[in-house]
Amino acid sequence: MKAEKTRVHFTHQSLINPYNPVSVNLIGAGGTGSKVLTALLEMNHSLIALGHPGLQVRLWDDDIISEANLGRQRFAACEVGMFKSVALINRINRFAGTAWKAETVKFERDKNQRLPENTDATLYLSCVDSVAARFEIAAILKGNTARSYNQPLYWMDFGNSHKTGQVILSTIGKLQQPDSKKHEPVRYLPFVTDEFRDVLQQSETNDDTPSCSLAEALLKQDLYINAALAQLGCSLLWNLFREGMTPYRGFFLNIADFRTQPLQV
Repeated sequence: MKAEKTRVHFTHQSLINPYNPVSVNLIGAGGTGSKVLTALLEMNHSLIALGHPGLQVRLWDDDIISEANLGRQRFAACEVGMFKSVALINRINRFAGTAWKAETVKFERDKNQRLPENTDATLYLSCVDSVAARFEIAAILKGNTARSYNQPLYWMDFGNSHKTGQVILSTIGKLQQPDSKKHEPVRYLPFVTDEFRDVLQQSETNDDTPSCSLAEALLKQDLYINAALAQLGCSLLWNLFREGMTPYRGFFLNIADFRTQPLQV
């Protein structure tokens, strides 16, 4: 009997053997985004040590640091009142000597349907706290036809509630795959907004108003749900670089009972 091939997605060569650092748009600098940024710094250093050009990150967030952000997010008391993106990127650049960029606007179209400058990237990582923001990102990526050296290829979305969350990896269009005798290559990984549209729309009524204190914030999101998602999600991204393929396109996480359910390609 002929054995069934394992479905995998092979990483696009623009990530594995790029001529320049891989451009990354990290959208959201809050509880999850601030920790994903730290993981990207570690990933950048490790890639360069292995002979890879590394990453060039642009962080998007128009939010201002408040007292409620201290402790659970990567901010200090002296940074209250600053833009989250500016505080984080300044710290990263001073620490590691990188030249990553901060944007103090939302990653969205204006009333005239125009995008901010510098929105093109190879990788898009979203750590946003509203359903509307996810659908806006999806619409922008579907309309992006740029074919420059930083051609849009992947979107990884991080989302969570109080003690649960998920990370979903998507391709931006159908990506060319090599022939394989051992595996069944998969060219297209669906957007989270397409595959889980109904679930997202049902959760749209969730209260996403800003918290006035850390105690109030912890009632909405448990202390370590953001960090757990960031580490596991970036591990999936790291495997794309190092393994050159993945049989998984994300996972669901529940820290209440320490359970993780992988999502296969």
